[in-house]
Amino acid sequence: MSAHFNKKLPIPAELKVKYPLPDNVRTIKKERDAAIRNIFTGKDDRFILIVGPCSADNQESVLDYIHRLIPVQERIGDRILIIPRVYTNKPRTTGIGYKGMLHQPDPEKKPDLLAGIIAIRQLHTRVVEETGFVCADEMLYPENFRYLDDVLSYVAIGARSVENQQHRLVASGMDVPVGMKNPTSGDLSVMFNSIQAAQAPQNFLYRGWDVTTDGNDLAHVILRGGVNKHGNCQPNYHYEDLMLLYELYGKRDLKNPAVVIDCNHSNSNKQYREQIRIAHEVMHSRNYNPDIKKMVKGLMIESYIVEGNQKIGEGVHIYGKSITDPCLGWEDTERLIYSIYDLCK
Repeated sequence: MSAHFNKKLPIPAELKVKYPLPDNVRTIKKERDAAIRNIFTGKDDRFILIVGPCSADNQESVLDYIHRLIPVQERIGDRILIIPRVYTNKPRTTGIGYKGMLHQPDPEKKPDLLAGIIAIRQLHTRVVEETGFVCADEMLYPENFRYLDDVLSYVAIGARSVENQQHRLVASGMDVPVGMKNPTSGDLSVMFNSIQAAQAPQNFLYRGWDVTTDGNDLAHVILRGGVNKHGNCQPNYHYEDLMLLYELYGKRDLKNPAVVIDCNHSNSNKQYREQIRIAHEVMHSRNYNPDIKKMVKGLMIESYIVEGNQKIGEGVHIYGKSITDPCLGWEDTERLIYSIYDLCK
């Protein structure tokens, strides 16, 4: 056989019994979920910032980063709600490379999926317990979502997953906002079809169960730019792109029209410092047009403690520096957040 079944992993219910959430974590998540829902439904006019490392590669440096967000959140809380980006699964275009803490809790060691599942549950729990923040993660593997469904408050569906049937149907059973990225081609119809599927009740096979869902009224758009047939990046965060998105939303019978702008990836051509300019442009577009202001609910920004990125296994490892895509450093991130706050009129 070409497939080798190494060992049976515990089901999510078993892992939750072994690694339960403390009562205060459950309480914090319930309160934050309600606050985030109110923003997406328009009951709260605050702005959302989903900010953090490209990949959560190390528990201590990720927690260090999120602890730094606490005084920032206290200062900007009347206008902005921060959701730390703690991405523990990483899609790889070629299937080669670091796939996140789920696969390798220690990036310098061999993959260990059981240790990885435990590590990501513990990390997300520690963030809530130690900082009071609830986090965002990407649902790379739909069958693994239930290992974290009781601790996450925001979920992203990546550009390479958004057309997948199982991702769409599992998203329809979530109780938290799920952002559907446009595919790498930039085709907005694919993204909108995904949102429509996620907002509708569904029936499907999941983890050996016949499952029925109620639909997720908080499924929404994430614009991350695209790539044309020549491999050139084409951004989709400009004013004209946002007006087109507003018009397309108007042609669909979808609940709670909303968009989060991903300031990196194909929008920045992975030039991480461009995120600063892109964030400012989006905020100016938002302030210029009340329809755009109502629709654009937040920004997604990749940042870490040290700017740039580094490769695994090349000598000295720099604490708090990305091992996947390059990120803004902490000082630039802090300044950017405060400037976004000033533009939240």
